[in-house]
Amino acid sequence: MPAGLPQTYRAFAYNNAWANHRLLQSCAALTQEEWEATRTSFFPSLQATLNHIYVVDLFYIDALEGGWLGPAAWENELPYAALTDLTKAQRAMDQRLIAVCAALDVDALNAIVRVNRGKRAQTERRDRLLMHLFQHQIHHRGQAHAMLSGTSVKPPQLDEFFSVAEAPLRADEFTALGWTEETVWGT
Repeated sequence: MPAGLPQTYRAFAYNNAWANHRLLQSCAALTQEEWEATRTSFFPSLQATLNHIYVVDLFYIDALEGGWLGPAAWENELPYAALTDLTKAQRAMDQRLIAVCAALDVDALNAIVRVNRGKRAQTERRDRLLMHLFQHQIHHRGQAHAMLSGTSVKPPQLDEFFSVAEAPLRADEFTALGWTEETVWGT
């Protein structure tokens, strides 16, 4: 795929999935008690924070796919008590977001998405809705990163964006995710 705005969104989706993978892999070293432990942040635990990311992804990705799930996404604010279950669900959700972004062209980025807000339909340009979703993820992963800092597990580096020079450093993670540099960049 040639470089350009649609490719940028595709790369954001892959980077988002990679950051989620890194964070959830680090959390896998926690006990269930540490995973659930009350911590200082917007949400009271790593478990609650990372489930919130999943639920909000479900809400917006459904809308980006043309669905009408809406507020039903919040019927269970903690859908995955166990980290292993959340990890599997988040990975599937990340693949859905990658698929949404892989299908983008300039017209699709400018198209209007309808979001079910219960008693009203919110309309938003797809590019803006995607930026909102990526920012939401970054914001709450940062909170989870800070909470993880209060445990015996070293938080992963999350402030990278696929530097060419660092491709060898992420090769094992890409292999675990089933990706190559070509998968992400379409070259």
